Amino acid sequence: MLDSDNTRESEQSAGETPSCCTSLQDAKRANSKPETNNSVPIVPSHESALTGVFEISKVLTAPSRLEVTLAKVVDLLRSFVQMRCGIISLLDGDGQLDITVGAGWSASCDERCRMYLPRKAIDQIVTTDTPLVAENIAVHSAFSAADTDVLGASDAIRVSFIGVPIRVDASVVGTLTIDRVLDNGSRSWLDYNLRLLPVIANLVGQTVKLRRAFACDREQPMAEKERLQKQFCELKRPVRERKKVYVKGMIGDSPALRGLLEKVAVVAEAKITVLLRGESGTGKELIAKAIHELSPRAKRPFIKLNCAALPETVLESELFGHEKGAFTSAFNSRKGRFELADKGTLFLDEIGEISASFQAKLLRVLQEQEFERVGGNQTIKVDVRVIAATNKNLEEAVANNEFRRDLYFRISVVPLLVPALRERRSDIPLLAAEFLKNFNDENARTLTFDPSAIEVMMNCDFPGNIRELENCVHRTAIMAAGPSIGRNDFSCYHGQCFSAVLWKPATPPAEAATSAAVVVPPVVGEQAPLAPVGAALINGAKIIDREGVIAAMERCGWVQAKAARLLGLTPRQIGYVLRKYEIEIKRL
Repeated sequence: MLDSDNTRESEQSAGETPSCCTSLQDAKRANSKPETNNSVPIVPSHESALTGVFEISKVLTAPSRLEVTLAKVVDLLRSFVQMRCGIISLLDGDGQLDITVGAGWSASCDERCRMYLPRKAIDQIVTTDTPLVAENIAVHSAFSAADTDVLGASDAIRVSFIGVPIRVDASVVGTLTIDRVLDNGSRSWLDYNLRLLPVIANLVGQTVKLRRAFACDREQPMAEKERLQKQFCELKRPVRERKKVYVKGMIGDSPALRGLLEKVAVVAEAKITVLLRGESGTGKELIAKAIHELSPRAKRPFIKLNCAALPETVLESELFGHEKGAFTSAFNSRKGRFELADKGTLFLDEIGEISASFQAKLLRVLQEQEFERVGGNQTIKVDVRVIAATNKNLEEAVANNEFRRDLYFRISVVPLLVPALRERRSDIPLLAAEFLKNFNDENARTLTFDPSAIEVMMNCDFPGNIRELENCVHRTAIMAAGPSIGRNDFSCYHGQCFSAVLWKPATPPAEAATSAAVVVPPVVGEQAPLAPVGAALINGAKIIDREGVIAAMERCGWVQAKAARLLGLTPRQIGYVLRKYEIEIKRL
């Protein structure tokens, strides 16, 4: 326990001691009672001071809120130091007041504690990093008239003041200040407390350092946890929340198609020329339409033109328009496709088929976005986004001087490859079901697919891609005898698939004897080979008889892959032949 005599001495000093939260009027009333008991020692004993510092150190190490801890420090300081009011103020990282605590602190009186601070004096302590001692604040240069008024100093009441910096390492993070009413012993009070207060300020500084370091260490894992959670959510979002791009007419959910549609959504946002590459029948026009509808130009015109369907003279008039009298049948002026597509999108299909002379004219329009009508001399400026498409190998055409190199680089800013149907086989059942539904709606039928029919379509390469698949479904639906379409309803199982015999010439007499043989459709892109063992060739289609197949299988030890190579067939084709002839595979 602290010295009870010193406690009573403190209570008898300078009348009634106001806290930092006491109103200004209460403080002035307290200051109006000057000290008259000069027998009271104004300097505590060394034992009392050591006991007080020890008690303060215990308070500083106790687990509690920092403001509550500092308020207890001020309370203990009043118990062994004669003072009227004490305040501990802490600064934030920007040098602004963050915490202001006095005796009897509570959250509601924080603002009044700040009002009781002599701000000019506090700024001097923080700036100079040195204690400030004022025997009479009324005549000291560090105190303004407002400060002396706040502290209750006047001609009749003189106030002494001590303020010391609170440091964390080499930085000043706050101040500890006390004051008392001036009397005859103020000089010795100032000298003693100028040695005592820095000790207490250092203890407070170490506590503040540890508290802030702990808070930083605690916030850092939380911030790291939040950052990792955010990254985890961002990594999961493309899989879980990825927005699927819907394109009207594009049916399927294969990885190849999804990847294309994701690129379409990105490319559509910018005004940039796009070149769609892919085989005939893959749906390049639908992709071009999707780019337009997903772009900011969606409400503007979408104009399309097949460049391979028109001769050069007509193509020029179609694209650029013509003036009245430009040629024999030009009875009126007419806008071209570029003018009609102004502020919108122009789709040029089969661009690889245009002539070399017209390529130069088209290049100028793409570069300058301006042209003249046929038979006119007025330059017309337009704002058109061009999407071109081709199934031709433009790189080979450039190498053979069939296509201008500069035009190639102008249209191939963003090339997009539309996958062939054989590269998205998982979409075949969806497409076939949609085509059959359309057929049923148009013809009042209720046909369905057997699983065997789906297997047949899944095993076909469809060199004509989606267009060929649609024709195959419609042709099979027309010829179907029952309510459902099965394996045997497909024309390819009867040697009637268009890629095998629909376009071949009449069968020569020499080949009439092979009419009972199986006709195997050639693989797309396959060069016509020499006649393999057990097979004949008719216009690229292989005609194979049963005996030749059995001989080849026996020769190869009934290994289908080897027999297929011997017959010049693919593994799919040899399987088709074996099923057609109902040849049972021997297990050796």
